[in-house]
Amino acid sequence: MINVSDKAKDQISVLRATEGYSEAHNLRVSVKGGGCSGLMYDIAFDDTVTERDDVFEDQGVKVIVDRKSLLYLLGTTLEFSDGLNGKGFQFVNPNASRTCGCGESFSI
Repeated sequence: MINVSDKAKDQISVLRATEGYSEAHNLRVSVKGGGCSGLMYDIAFDDTVTERDDVFEDQGVKVIVDRKSLLYLLGTTLEFSDGLNGKGFQFVNPNASRTCGCGESFSI
């Protein structure tokens, strides 16, 4: 399961509206090779669910995750920070053994 914090939920709603996405567009979270730690998070709006996807709902936000990425993301919480040290989505991943300084990549 992927968890969504209150601030992340609010920001997802704002982005969906300002970028012209409908309620049919859910949040797709995946893991790809790359970044300074070896694996990178990818996040986007998507209105397609395939047979290789799992869909989770938390805080009213539907999150689509392909099964390969799910192995890396189980138990992860999506947070949003808008403080002085940066703005954006952050992944609190209990499976990551190391993360880079920017928080966009990790290793297992």
